[in-house]
Amino acid sequence: MKTRRSGWKTALGVVLAGVMLFPVYWMVNVSLTRTRDLRADPPHWFPWNPTFEGYAAALGQQLPALATSLFIGLGTVVLTLVVSLPAGFALARLRPRGTRLLDFLLLAAQMIPAVVMAMGFYAIYLRLGLLNTVWGLIVADSTLAVPFGVLLFRAFMAGIPQEVLSAAQIDGASTWRSFRSIVLPLSRNSVITVSLFAFLWAWSDFIFASTLNRSSDVIPITLGIFRYIGNNTTQWNSIMATAVIASLPAAFLLVLAQRYIAAGVTAGAVKD
Repeated sequence: MKTRRSGWKTALGVVLAGVMLFPVYWMVNVSLTRTRDLRADPPHWFPWNPTFEGYAAALGQQLPALATSLFIGLGTVVLTLVVSLPAGFALARLRPRGTRLLDFLLLAAQMIPAVVMAMGFYAIYLRLGLLNTVWGLIVADSTLAVPFGVLLFRAFMAGIPQEVLSAAQIDGASTWRSFRSIVLPLSRNSVITVSLFAFLWAWSDFIFASTLNRSSDVIPITLGIFRYIGNNTTQWNSIMATAVIASLPAAFLLVLAQRYIAAGVTAGAVKD
């Protein structure tokens, strides 16, 4: 009876996974389909005669956009860590006045729709001259990751035994030295988790890119795909090939860091 019930659950899981992954399969299928076969009726459910002309066109035209997205993603990670690591440590260990209010504001900041934030950034950047700049996108994308990073770091660092920090203080370590030499090494999983989410948010961002970088020649890959669709509506294999290439870094990073993510997200959830 138990085996039959487990088999039913497994079959249901396989069906649901297949439904969710079918768009990914279809994206890969179309990217390998020849141009003359794209409008076939019925459609080709498998690329029997695969072609890589879409990937050649994508790499030839979208490499600058991929490089721009990589730079924005890495810049967002650096800025997020520089801001959220000290902030999380201060809230967890120094406990300044208004900590609960700051926690509430950080939670509220994550509930603001990105399109609303984009409009605010547009008005500010227009006055500061940061429209159509890569640095403006890095700052904007960081606003999505910093609140998440601060809350995650605070939860983890609050669980570090006070005895460890007290021993460092007895040995003459300052607060900054304790943070740098003790807290940061212990926070590796949380740092990897926040870095990954910050990079993925920046890599997949479209709202900020389309609002704050509309007239620039230096664009991220999401905006590159959007413009590519408008200019090449008949070359869907090239469009899908670009989407596949843009998905590879995110998939690679998720597979590489999945065990660190599991440990980092649950950091601070359970206390001994």
